[in-house]
Amino acid sequence: MELSGGEILIEALKEEGVEFIFGYPGGAVLHIYDALYEQNSVKHILVRHEQGATHAADGYARATGKPGVVLVTSGPGATNAVTGIATAFMDSIPMVVISGQVQSRFIGSDAFQEVDCVGITRPCVKHNFLVDSLENFAETIKKAFHVATTGRPGPVVVDIPKDFTTPGVTIPFVYPKKVNMRSYSPAEQGHPGQIRKAVDLILAARRPMIYSGGGVVLGDASAQLREFTELLGYPITQTLMGLGAFPASNEQNLGMLGMHGTYEANMAMHDCDVLIAIGARFDDRVTGEIESFCPDAKIVHIDVDPASISKNVTVDVPIVGNVTLVLDAMIALIKDTGRRADPADLAQWWATIRQWASTNCLAYELDDKLIKPQSVVESLWRVTKGDAYITSDVGQHQMWAAQFYGFDKPRHWINSGGLGTMGFGLPAAIGVQLAFPEETVACVTGEASIQMCIQELSTCMQYGTPIKIVNLNNRYMGMVRQWQEFNYDKRYSHSYMDALPDFVKLAESYGHVGMRIDNPADVDKAMEEAFAMKDRLVFMDFQTDQKENVYPMIEAGKGHHEMRLNPARELA
Repeated sequence: MELSGGEILIEALKEEGVEFIFGYPGGAVLHIYDALYEQNSVKHILVRHEQGATHAADGYARATGKPGVVLVTSGPGATNAVTGIATAFMDSIPMVVISGQVQSRFIGSDAFQEVDCVGITRPCVKHNFLVDSLENFAETIKKAFHVATTGRPGPVVVDIPKDFTTPGVTIPFVYPKKVNMRSYSPAEQGHPGQIRKAVDLILAARRPMIYSGGGVVLGDASAQLREFTELLGYPITQTLMGLGAFPASNEQNLGMLGMHGTYEANMAMHDCDVLIAIGARFDDRVTGEIESFCPDAKIVHIDVDPASISKNVTVDVPIVGNVTLVLDAMIALIKDTGRRADPADLAQWWATIRQWASTNCLAYELDDKLIKPQSVVESLWRVTKGDAYITSDVGQHQMWAAQFYGFDKPRHWINSGGLGTMGFGLPAAIGVQLAFPEETVACVTGEASIQMCIQELSTCMQYGTPIKIVNLNNRYMGMVRQWQEFNYDKRYSHSYMDALPDFVKLAESYGHVGMRIDNPADVDKAMEEAFAMKDRLVFMDFQTDQKENVYPMIEAGKGHHEMRLNPARELA
């Protein structure tokens, strides 16, 4: 059939099984929007800011495993999307961003709303394309989805000059079933020799530790990770991005590691003799001071991206491949050998770990007058039975959600890890709720973060997304204040929020339900009341203790064994 460029794009999205496209119209993409108007298969979600579009698509992708799709116009439409593109890039989230561009003959002339979208996004995308002809348009879209979703996933930008979408200018449409990209061929199977070498090292360990990251979630390898861990009987810890890949309720799980990880997880990392890193990238929030990271350990590293191997930490046995396939091969080999780690060594190791765990590092003091933010997250867990999709913004509330919610399933913890993007939580929750309209979705946020993209409350009303917002309101940019307390002699420079809106009235002005909670005794009741309203967005504004800090904490320049613990409890 003969189609215009705009129609080709819509048909390509249908071929890719795209359910939602998150966007905001403008001059350079009006031909595409006209093509959208003529069909009902791909649902367009009108956000209130292009950053909201990218975060919503990102949340959809993290929760479903499918690529999120964004449509923005040229110029400010494209630049407004950059923060969301970079957020997805840092966390390896599959996304296809369609950006409009001025007509091809005007490119480079400083035309109205012209920016070099390809140049601007090059440092924060997996790949990007500038469409240069109508004839290769369909193939370019196919390539974009292929690159975004294979190997190590990531965002791909397709910049489309307006003249290639003009109605009436048509060509025959044939969507390719597959593409061949000579310079792009991600590894799938791990090298058998490396896998055997890794298994030999793992089974000889006396103090083993499994360290899993977001790659396990993205690779849908949670079942394999659980079988591998339980087969070996080894302790396991997860990164912030890896939470839920192995159940928090499993006794082998030591909790999150790194800057705000548990005492037992960090100490076990520091003292282990064999570290098995699976789908993790050894980022600075995990390693602490590199020179003191796992000083006595031999390291096995499994990752689909060869560029991640020995990038930050030199490893002993690298395995490049799809984490699911590599774990399947390792499990089969371990079963075939019939070997296991020495039981006496493993028992002694677990005894040491239990001694570390007895410090109860996440303990905090309750107060009958001040709401403790940790208790709010624990209440959220009880009311939702630990089964909700939880999005978060960035800061103290994010860490408390990670520490106290207890994720037992993958793809239920939706947060910005690598870039640390404030404003992520609410639009991400929109994407999750649209993907799973019957599921419970909650956004844990703070009074500073929520205002970054609060206009998306309007989007929530338009599309009827009954998200529950848990605002831990301490009237500060909490994490900034915490660092200023520890490192700047309590000089709270511009971290106090002294002109806050009435969030209850603000939520109500958007047509939602607002609740303010001041008393610790009312936390559970408010939470139950809010979640009983199945078809309404409820904004819960919890007035929390301003002085509460996130513990444990590893400060800059410190190692895993040099944690700052809550002064309100004694180290056992």
